[in-house]
Amino acid sequence: MDREICPLILLFYALILGLYYTNSYKSVFLCFWMIVVDVETTGLDAKKNAICSIGAFYLFRPEHAKFFIAEKQFYAELRVPNDAEIADRALEINGFDRNELRSPSRTNPEKGIREFIAFAEPCHDRTIAGENPRFDLDFLRATAQKYNVDFHSGYRTRDLHTTCSDTHDRLDITIPLKDGRTDIDLDYTLRFIGLPPEPKPHNGLTGAKLEAEAISRLIFGKNLFPEYQHYKVPEYLQV
Repeated sequence: MDREICPLILLFYALILGLYYTNSYKSVFLCFWMIVVDVETTGLDAKKNAICSIGAFYLFRPEHAKFFIAEKQFYAELRVPNDAEIADRALEINGFDRNELRSPSRTNPEKGIREFIAFAEPCHDRTIAGENPRFDLDFLRATAQKYNVDFHSGYRTRDLHTTCSDTHDRLDITIPLKDGRTDIDLDYTLRFIGLPPEPKPHNGLTGAKLEAEAISRLIFGKNLFPEYQHYKVPEYLQV
């Protein structure tokens, strides 16, 4: 009997080790939910401007769990091609200067987009989430297209603005309006969940981290990252 069981035990451990070292164990035991992304750019037009940095996290939860786990962060600062326009307002937001953005020491944009796609590819659900994620997705797609890189991103996104608005509706809290439209931006959402506004100048990795923290607090009323533990989750979000 022992001789029959032993190979089965060895096979079991071999399977577990194989899943662990290939990162496939998460596809079996965990449900990936989304990739939270924040890009900083040289302007608002994905055809004329370019990405200068990309920050991202995997955000997933164990099946049936009421919390998220953030893992496998990505950050890259890309060199801005000479044919891309750089807006002065964009420099005020992201804190870079023109010479820095054109520097050869920064990551080649083709290499950067390939590395981001390689980062995203193992995720079970590659739906991009964040603050105005359609903006980020448009720049990622435009960059991939420019360098003939396959990027099977799809068109749907998960918008933090919608998540925050839905939370207001669920809690029967009036949604702020300005000029007949919702006045919910990232800084408003951060205040709503008990955090200070996004630090300036903006950083892609910090932006993605704050957006992931906001998603966790809005949906499950729980803190996500240790560095934000001292900012208490408001009682109205603790469900």
